[in-house]
Amino acid sequence: MKTNITKALRLTLVCLVFFSGVYTMAVWAVAQLVPGQGKGFTIEENGKKYHVNVGQAFTQDKYFWSRPSAVDYNAAGSGGSNLGPSNPEHLAEVQARIEHFLEHNPDVTKPEIPSDLVTSSGGGLDPHISVQGAKVQAQRVAKIRGLNLESVNKLIDRHIEPPLWGIFGTKRINVLQLNLALDKIKG
Repeated sequence: MKTNITKALRLTLVCLVFFSGVYTMAVWAVAQLVPGQGKGFTIEENGKKYHVNVGQAFTQDKYFWSRPSAVDYNAAGSGGSNLGPSNPEHLAEVQARIEHFLEHNPDVTKPEIPSDLVTSSGGGLDPHISVQGAKVQAQRVAKIRGLNLESVNKLIDRHIEPPLWGIFGTKRINVLQLNLALDKIKG
């Protein structure tokens, strides 16, 4: 028994040093190599600072809506809802989001709504929506802002981001950047 306790204490000490020192410093060092030095990607627009890589709530009809967030867009506590796809509470929440979306987008039918507009992401802070998620909202945004639908669709096309390294993921649109560009257009 004494042999096992000694081994366990040594392993604990090695893990403590490695994970609280070596690993932490390695992650910090890698973060210094990327833009933002691990503090996130920020932009400044009209004197206000925005985090580009964190989802933000856009609920006004004049804006493209973001993906729903299970953590109410609180970056201090990211996470999903942890409710399974067949959970009655989750299904009721998704149904309520569908009804809300259809109420504000009367020209859209239920099958046209992409899943990313009615389900939250695993982290709850996804700053992107699918291209279809933006296109399905274009009619509402154009109508409220008094813009030509074609010009709104061109704006969407200019904000399409390709998959990571051309192979990982799908094409997507950063909602914050799209909405900031939208604010620059005069109706």
